[in-house]
Amino acid sequence: MLRCCASRYLLKRNLGIATSLILTRHFTSNCKQTLLRPSKSNPISLVSRPCFFASRSDHTMASQSKTSVHDFSVKDAKGQDVDLSIYKGKLLLIVNVASQCGLTNSNYTELSQLYDKYKNQGLEILAFPCNQFGAQEPGDNEQIQEFACTRFKAEFPIFDKVDVNGDNAAPLYKHLKSSKGGLFGDSIKWNFSKFLVDKEGNVVERYAPTTSPLSIEVVLECLCC
Repeated sequence: MLRCCASRYLLKRNLGIATSLILTRHFTSNCKQTLLRPSKSNPISLVSRPCFFASRSDHTMASQSKTSVHDFSVKDAKGQDVDLSIYKGKLLLIVNVASQCGLTNSNYTELSQLYDKYKNQGLEILAFPCNQFGAQEPGDNEQIQEFACTRFKAEFPIFDKVDVNGDNAAPLYKHLKSSKGGLFGDSIKWNFSKFLVDKEGNVVERYAPTTSPLSIEVVLECLCC
């Protein structure tokens, strides 16, 4: 019985190998004919080549995909590149800010309070001005910084003005939104939406514009430890 089973197994294996070799030769022959022998009925004889290139390109893109906030770079208020990998080991609260919003006073005040209390425990607040909501951030970077620093004594970094929605949205914000969708979809709804990022660069929570910064202090205490 064992010899019979073994014989059948070897026969099937040999048939499979032979079939594979035949298909491989057939495929290789057809590819060579397609690539090297254009005809009137098939003038685009190199049609199969882009498939190989696309495969390599997809592989390259996948290997370079950004999965952490630390993989991104942004512009500071002076237009200089800032690699967010400098914040590895820090807890981040990323906020799109505006100077003329009904939420401006409460949010800037509480964000400054949080920063003063937890900056020495590893908290960084990254503020990104945005003028997409009611045109409530019309100033240039210098005016925005002067407003925040003078009126609210904000010491956390305020970066270059960005779009957070649409085709021109900053890559960082596309990543934030795809990592944590909102209640009614991925789009940022208004000024002062907040994303909490852990020390490894993972987006762990998203807060609505109306969420008080001080209301998330309990979470910060746990994550800053």
